[in-house]
Amino acid sequence: MITLLVLVAVLVVLVMWAVGVYNGLIGARNAYKNSFAQIDVQLQRRYDLIPNLVETAKGYIKHERETLEAVIAARGAAQAGLKAASANPGDPTAMAALSGAEGQLTGALGRLFAVVEAYPDLKANQNMMQLSEELTSTENKVAFARQAYNDSVMGYNNRREMFPGSIIAGSFNFEAAALLEIENVANRAAPKVSFG
Repeated sequence: MITLLVLVAVLVVLVMWAVGVYNGLIGARNAYKNSFAQIDVQLQRRYDLIPNLVETAKGYIKHERETLEAVIAARGAAQAGLKAASANPGDPTAMAALSGAEGQLTGALGRLFAVVEAYPDLKANQNMMQLSEELTSTENKVAFARQAYNDSVMGYNNRREMFPGSIIAGSFNFEAAALLEIENVANRAAPKVSFG
């Protein structure tokens, strides 16, 4: 009888342990999904600012139509990438698509701002200055939200890959989540210095 009680007690402890690990994995997965929701909010704000920025610039740089069209096209691609990633945060394919689309949008916006520099009247336009400031602020918020998301993903992935969580994660198909890394080639290039 005592052997049966000990066996039942061990079984209860094992079940409680498994439930605890499972709930920890669920909590970690929900944390990274919530973190992605914060990215979603900030990126949507960024996308909402872009048409206003383009409309403001359009009046000044009529012959730079292809630059404006590139920004609008990149915005559309980024919105589609965000929609796919929002449907399944952490999915490696969706995160890669969003990352690529965001890189294209950042490049297109960089080209737009380079064009704006050539037009002093546009650069001094109060609406353009305000939109540029809001966009910069939003991009900073996106960077912070992306860092929080990536931290949450790392915590989740660590839980699912480390023993004993890996046993439960494997049994219940907890898939690895992907980081959101926006690749900006310009930031990775070494600056060129010339003294001549």
